[in-house]
Amino acid sequence: MIRVGIVGATGYTGVELLRLLAGHPETEVVAITSRQEAGQRVDAMFPNLRGHVELEFTTPAEADLTACDAVFFATPHAAAMHMVPQLLEAGVRVIDLSADFRLKDAEVWAQWYGESHACPELLPEAVYGLPEMSREAIREARLLACPGCYPTAIQLGFLPLLEAGLVDTSRLIADAKSGISGAGRSLKVGSLLGEAADNFKAYAIGGHRHVPEIRQQLNAAAGEAVGVTFIPHLVPMIRGIEATLYAELKEVAGDLQTLFEQRYANEPFVDVMPPGSHPETRSVRGNNTCRIAVHTLPADLAPGRVVVSSVVDNLTKGAAGQAVQCFNLMFGFDETLALQSPALLP
Repeated sequence: MIRVGIVGATGYTGVELLRLLAGHPETEVVAITSRQEAGQRVDAMFPNLRGHVELEFTTPAEADLTACDAVFFATPHAAAMHMVPQLLEAGVRVIDLSADFRLKDAEVWAQWYGESHACPELLPEAVYGLPEMSREAIREARLLACPGCYPTAIQLGFLPLLEAGLVDTSRLIADAKSGISGAGRSLKVGSLLGEAADNFKAYAIGGHRHVPEIRQQLNAAAGEAVGVTFIPHLVPMIRGIEATLYAELKEVAGDLQTLFEQRYANEPFVDVMPPGSHPETRSVRGNNTCRIAVHTLPADLAPGRVVVSSVVDNLTKGAAGQAVQCFNLMFGFDETLALQSPALLP
């Protein structure tokens, strides 16, 4: 039994992580920390966990995290980096769901997050936790940087095209939409029902924090620097991400449907849908699957243009589910353990 600690489990990502780990037969959650909620039972804050989680929140100082085998961080950005070095020194394996270790360049990280990185010496070691790209490295990792939700949908959609060298890498476009839970659980005016309902808008057009992560990973997939335009949108739903991805083919391509099907044939959490499909966010609600459809536009509409639609649940494959998938790989379990439930409908 793997002893697990969770730091900062009071947000949407944290409760999703607890929900998934409650059904994991090989883990025992022994510590759940929150400075603000210390002393309160976890199931008092999250009634869906009644009968599954009996613990109280404790402060990080009170929790003996160094006695854990693995610690998940479901904290805001710039929090985990202050605690991770001590845990690694104690032999604890760390899975960080924030952005603290996703970027390899400390200067780029500081530019986007507004402060110097606390342990830049660990950035080269951190393994980026997208199993479809880095499965073997994840198995050996002691520090795992879990991808962002937008980057997960975007990378999985572009990956086969970039690996095959079929598209112009200077003109990639990612038009992505997210449910309101992507903004987190803290009180913000834009997240209020009266603000977000019956509304649809683009935001962060001048630059979103996921841009350097997306660029870094697409560069790795393509083997060269890419040019990518990423525009996020907020839609009036609770959870889910849809990314509509555009690329221009270098020349007349073969069967792109077969390309995608072959690339993901052995991936348990990527579903390449039949030709002509349009993936829906509700088909992955609460599920760890990314559903993808690839379309080559007719020559009379947009010659040489390929469009990929990619959907994930931002809290599951886009965060907590992917973290558990990586945890399974790190500890030698079946990759799908505790992640096999179908999506919730309606």
